[in-house]
Amino acid sequence: MSYAETLVTGAQLWAPAPLPRPADVAIRAGRIMAVGAAGGLSELAGRRTVRIDARGAAVLPGFHDAHVHPLAGGVALLGCDLSGVHSLEGYRELIAEHAARSGGPCVAGSGWFGDAFPGGLPDRRLLDELVPDRPAVFSSHDAHGVWVNSRALELAGIDRGSPDPPAGRIVRDGDGEPTGVLLDGAAEPVAALLPAHDPEQLGRAMRAAQDHLFSLGVTSWHDAIVGEYLTLPDCLPAYLREIASGSLRARVTGSLWWRPEWTAADLPGLLETRARARAAGLALDSVKIMQDGICENHTAAMIGPYLGGGAQGRGESVIEPGALNEIVAAIDAAGLSVHFHGVGDRAVRECLDAVDRARRRNGPGRPHQIAHLDVVDPADLPRFAELGVVANIQPLWARADREIVERKLPLLGPERARRHFPFGSLAAAGAALVMGSDWPVTSPDPLWALHTACTRTAPSADPHAGNPESRVPMQPAERLPVAAAVRAYTLGAAEASGIAGEVGRVAAGHRADLVVLSGPIEGPGSFDRLRVEQTLVAGEPVHSA
Repeated sequence: MSYAETLVTGAQLWAPAPLPRPADVAIRAGRIMAVGAAGGLSELAGRRTVRIDARGAAVLPGFHDAHVHPLAGGVALLGCDLSGVHSLEGYRELIAEHAARSGGPCVAGSGWFGDAFPGGLPDRRLLDELVPDRPAVFSSHDAHGVWVNSRALELAGIDRGSPDPPAGRIVRDGDGEPTGVLLDGAAEPVAALLPAHDPEQLGRAMRAAQDHLFSLGVTSWHDAIVGEYLTLPDCLPAYLREIASGSLRARVTGSLWWRPEWTAADLPGLLETRARARAAGLALDSVKIMQDGICENHTAAMIGPYLGGGAQGRGESVIEPGALNEIVAAIDAAGLSVHFHGVGDRAVRECLDAVDRARRRNGPGRPHQIAHLDVVDPADLPRFAELGVVANIQPLWARADREIVERKLPLLGPERARRHFPFGSLAAAGAALVMGSDWPVTSPDPLWALHTACTRTAPSADPHAGNPESRVPMQPAERLPVAAAVRAYTLGAAEASGIAGEVGRVAAGHRADLVVLSGPIEGPGSFDRLRVEQTLVAGEPVHSA
């Protein structure tokens, strides 16, 4: 008889729906042997079986982050990471310390929030004070802005006469001088100033990211950009090295980055990259297309104009809609899915229109998905189910942080603000929901995300939620039920990544990727109290509190 190598007992089991009674899970050779009522699998336990007594705590399939940037997160963890604080003085202290330690030709970091600065954005003069002798380049937490000093602007050739590039903007003061903030495509010239990361450094970053995600119960993920993007290095070489060395233990899929200037004629080169990755064991069956920017800097593509002082037009479509239709049809015909970045309601509509045309031309194909979905026009809600387009949501954003209350919602106006992150409306319209963190944009903690998805308030421990409004539900009608939210962060995400036959369920034959929490899930308020006690990947402990 084959005995279990590990036996988890007395669990409040979510598989991913909650089972009605306590359950046990038997594990052997990295997979789940059996699932049964508590005490019912005792005959599978031998002398060497390791027992994990859940004591009534929740045991779930390992979380699957459906939209994340692990290498960027790992680089941030090992570098000047500003994401752990939320104040001008905190940033000043961290940057000064890092600059004093760093002897390289450039001082770099990431993780700043605009609302920590007077006026909502930083200025080059603070970096000039802290780093007077070298270029300084700091990416914002959302990766759509870069804060640089005067030396970096000089070396990049950016001055008051520099035009805004396509799909980007140079922020300027009242006299037309660059302030040191470069949005989206405007940051590309300063990205060239950053020293190249050596392979060993990127390997350490990838392993640090994996360890951090394991500590939060994330056992599989979908990398949302495989390719070089702004200040972020291409993560593909790091993945291939970590796979070859056996260090990559998580189950990973990814989306190949589509450069905005490309046309359908560039697809064959991307397919060659995909084939090389597949031969090494990395599934890249998706293409990432960024169709707009973000609302806060007026680059999200909106149907109606932005409101309020300083608002600029309706935002930009990164790819002209007619060209987008041709690109998506070509990708779809090649058997790949598209992972869109769609924030504004016009960008979301353009993405849906492109999928609609691809379906009419090519017939049924792989499911496509749109990530972020800050604002969706009500007329477009039912189209997600009609077209089989997955709604890839980042729930931790759906609360009334100061940056959202003071910078974002006034730009949208009351009517669009009521449709801000319409998770409940998407679910009611039949859309399939999956969840991701977009780390390092925000924390990759699934319990924080589940708390916000189900309450529309901020987790109590989040340092970026210090204003009282963040504790009051924002658009409470858009809250998700607990079971629907858990599914979106487990099985739903695995389905969208095409790996639901392996992960996302606690069922016989599936990989034994499990997360044991510190107690049972007892409603929406539970997530703010719970922590990850243990994470198993293929039956092996990879994290223990």
